[in-house]
Amino acid sequence: DPTWRVRDKIFAMQKGNYDGGRPSLWLKIADGAREPLIDADPERYFVPPYVGTKGWIGIYLDRGRIPWKLVSSLVDGSYRLIAPKRLVAQLDEA
Repeated sequence: DPTWRVRDKIFAMQKGNYDGGRPSLWLKIADGAREPLIDADPERYFVPPYVGTKGWIGIYLDRGRIPWKLVSSLVDGSYRLIAPKRLVAQLDEA
């Protein structure tokens, strides 16, 4: 499965073989932000195995219209949580 990394640390994973082959994206998420998403749409968002205990969220990509702006924001947030502070600062300067 594809992974996206910053300095050899994974900040996003695409899973095609999870939960019966359902395509999904797994991301690190800020403390307190995961539960409201899951509560609002438990058919779209879930706590992934293995990394869920470390503050990750899963997003099923096979459930109707995908909220791409939200997904983009979550990917950006995941990168910022995993990347070294210096790289995050460079993003903010650009």
